[in-house]
Amino acid sequence: MANNTKKVVLNGIISAIVVLCLFFAAIMPTGKLSFYALSSFFVSVIIIEYGTKSGWFFYILTNLVAFILIPDKIRIIPYTVFFGAYGIIKYYIEKLNNIVLEYIIKYIYFNACLAAAVILFKEIIADNAITADIKFPLWAGIILLEVIFILYDYVYTLFIQYYRQKLKRYL
Repeated sequence: MANNTKKVVLNGIISAIVVLCLFFAAIMPTGKLSFYALSSFFVSVIIIEYGTKSGWFFYILTNLVAFILIPDKIRIIPYTVFFGAYGIIKYYIEKLNNIVLEYIIKYIYFNACLAAAVILFKEIIADNAITADIKFPLWAGIILLEVIFILYDYVYTLFIQYYRQKLKRYL
């Protein structure tokens, strides 16, 4: 019984942290990407502690709570489409134990999410008057985001290692 209580409490606390990160991503004028990235790290804690089924449950739970609590629903999309699921996807991909294949699959996933974001932005969100003033070429932005993705994946891996080596024993 104590183990189930610990699981519920840990899920609740970490879910609250994730939703706070998403709330800050929604309201802050800058640093949104940092809050989305931070929000994504916590699903790996749940996977390490309780497995992938719990990771999926945590992902669904945080999406539902964020949808209920965050007024601007469109701000939840980056978490729902990419950041929230990335820890789970990363777990499955890294079970392949083939670094080249892992990065190929990670890039396919990232670029599929990026393509969806670009289409969503161009077709649904962006006002033509706003996008007409942007002088930064789309291809340059995509390359920049792909470089940032490499850094993000590396930092995510460091977070997982740090959690396993230093923090896990305290939970």
